[in-house]
Amino acid sequence: MKHHEATPCTELAGYIHAFWELKGDDGDGQWERIFPDGRPGIIMNLGASCRTDSGLVTMEHGKTYVVGAMTTFKDSFIDKNTHLLGVCLKPAVFSSFYHYAPQNELTNHTVEFDLSHSFDMGKISKDPYAYLNRYFLDRKGGINQLLQSVLDDIHVYKGKVSVYDIAKRNFTTVRQVERMFKTHIGVTPKEYVKIIRFQSVLAVMNETTKPKSLSDIAFEGGFYDQSHLTNEMKRYTGLTPARL
Repeated sequence: MKHHEATPCTELAGYIHAFWELKGDDGDGQWERIFPDGRPGIIMNLGASCRTDSGLVTMEHGKTYVVGAMTTFKDSFIDKNTHLLGVCLKPAVFSSFYHYAPQNELTNHTVEFDLSHSFDMGKISKDPYAYLNRYFLDRKGGINQLLQSVLDDIHVYKGKVSVYDIAKRNFTTVRQVERMFKTHIGVTPKEYVKIIRFQSVLAVMNETTKPKSLSDIAFEGGFYDQSHLTNEMKRYTGLTPARL
């Protein structure tokens, strides 16, 4: 399997995390797992039919799909005929590009876009990243600054913060934060905080230069104990920390 990422143009840096392309090869023929990170995405299938959402959805050749934010892991089957082109959006910016459904209606789902929202197969095949930059630049709207400030705080604290404290820091209410998350992110603020904490801990676990014990990682990550960490990791990955 070959996976390549490209950085969007400067004007889209605040909206798009990365463009990516995935191609299977002769050695492939297995399920690949991805974990929640709070980001939605857009995928176009340039290859053969591809099963995703742990087998519940089949992405057909030439069609474009929106992938909602996830609250648990999902598997996609990758073989030698797989060829996917994707856009990893930053949290809360989907509505900056599309007048579509509220994000909570897309959570944990992969949904086929209608033709008016789909990528152009002919144009995208010639120069995919140039096409994607132009496509999103032409659609780009504003960003909800209050919500962006809330997200920035959550990331600064690496998820080790309460929703109440975040709301207070941003001179708003928990209820208002919950409404914004429902519409623009698709998961509750509490769930998002947990996902960011999980991603922060996962990054620490993947460090090879300074390995730490699970108990130390749990303590530094804001978990009650090692058991609490293990349960959260299993929820988001389907695996124990030892198997990661």
